[in-house]
Amino acid sequence: MGRSIAIVEDEPLIRANYVEALNRFGYDTRGYGSRQEASSAFAMRLPELVIIDIGLGDEPEGGFDLCRELRAKSATLPIIFLTARDSDFDVISGLRLGADDYLSKDTSLHQLAARIAALFRRIESMKAPASSETVIEHGPLKLESERMRITWNDEEIPLTVTEFWMVHTLVRFPGHVKNRDQLMREAELVVDDATITSHIKRIRKKFIAVAPDFDAIETVHGVGYRWRP
Repeated sequence: MGRSIAIVEDEPLIRANYVEALNRFGYDTRGYGSRQEASSAFAMRLPELVIIDIGLGDEPEGGFDLCRELRAKSATLPIIFLTARDSDFDVISGLRLGADDYLSKDTSLHQLAARIAALFRRIESMKAPASSETVIEHGPLKLESERMRITWNDEEIPLTVTEFWMVHTLVRFPGHVKNRDQLMREAELVVDDATITSHIKRIRKKFIAVAPDFDAIETVHGVGYRWRP
């Protein structure tokens, strides 16, 4: 049986089409028509990836609320927003809530499947057999690849899959500047610069929540970011 995917979409025909299409790609896909229906199912068992529309029935922000609920349950569950709402405000809001990707409903099924496969590859990469880079330590930072876990002074930082991979890219070579294209390539993202900026802001915020003086991620204006050595 393929990996389990849940799609939360209130339009029955659209939901059925996505479920059928993703099942053809080899996934075990289940559809839910409302936030409440999805929340009840997820309370029993979380799927391996969730795709969410923003407007759900009479809840114009229901998808955002569901994303918050899921992030409270799991920092690493892959979440993709798939919606007709494509304003900068909505995209940034979705990413700030912890989504790994944000796609328009104009996105083709093949591109959606490719994004899903990339997210699963990133998870599998982190579970790869031990190597000399399994654990990376720089001062108070400790990054454990296999466990997809990052701590700062022994306190865990609850990063999403995408955020974890971006930090991993930066800390492998402290002092080296990574431009946005490199971050996208190594995190297997295809997004615009503003989206990368949103992810970095969210990563900083999570570190600052446990270490108010955190300043290890330096912005190199006009170029990219680097981890302070």
